[in-house]
Amino acid sequence: MNRGDIDLALRQLHLPGIRATLDTRMVQAQSSHQTFEEVFGLVLQDELDWRRSKRIAMRFKRSDLDEKADLNDFDWHFNPLLPRKACFELMTLKFMVQGYNALIIGQPGTGKSRLAKSVAYQAILQGYTVLYVEADQALAYYTLSSEEKKQKLMNEYVKTDLLVMDDLFMAKNCSEMSADLFQLIVHKRYKLQKSIIVTSNRVIQDWGTYLGDNTASTTILDRLMHRSEMLEFEGKSYRMNEAASRIKLNEA
Repeated sequence: MNRGDIDLALRQLHLPGIRATLDTRMVQAQSSHQTFEEVFGLVLQDELDWRRSKRIAMRFKRSDLDEKADLNDFDWHFNPLLPRKACFELMTLKFMVQGYNALIIGQPGTGKSRLAKSVAYQAILQGYTVLYVEADQALAYYTLSSEEKKQKLMNEYVKTDLLVMDDLFMAKNCSEMSADLFQLIVHKRYKLQKSIIVTSNRVIQDWGTYLGDNTASTTILDRLMHRSEMLEFEGKSYRMNEAASRIKLNEA
């Protein structure tokens, strides 16, 4: 079997990872006098790595995340009031294994969304399915959708391993239908012990006001907080700091 035949066989066997690196591995084997077992192990690992990368890319695309966020370059010194230890504990994803939720509440610009997206991307890397939504927009979009579309959306909200609802109650007014939907999502995921991450600028004590129904608020919070991690973000705004820095650069 010549090189062309090998390439054709790899295509037929659907082994693109091996095809992509085979020439390099052949040169490497010749120059380093590696055994067949060593080379075979390397090309198999190339295929496994390619497939893992492909699965990660697919999960990321389906998640609707807009960035591959992480905390490696996060400036903790700028805002020492942040619960740093609790943030990194969330990154371990233990809360998902336990079926817990994470409520990230606090002032605007302090990094709540950054943490939520970082945890979500870490979950994707670890093989979990994730769905990220901007909460207010997603709830409003659902209420305006057709019945067929509503069923599809509900399945997505319920089935995903991790649901991230970012910036809940960014708008002060929440329609009755949106409140009912939020309650239904929380209830269904609670029964399945599937995790939700919620970020919000609004303190939990005011949620009843925004939902327009204190009973609904109590029901939602009962299920969200029964098994949950609560993180409170206080201190200075990163966005305001970045904006001030840009203004200084433009004036210089």
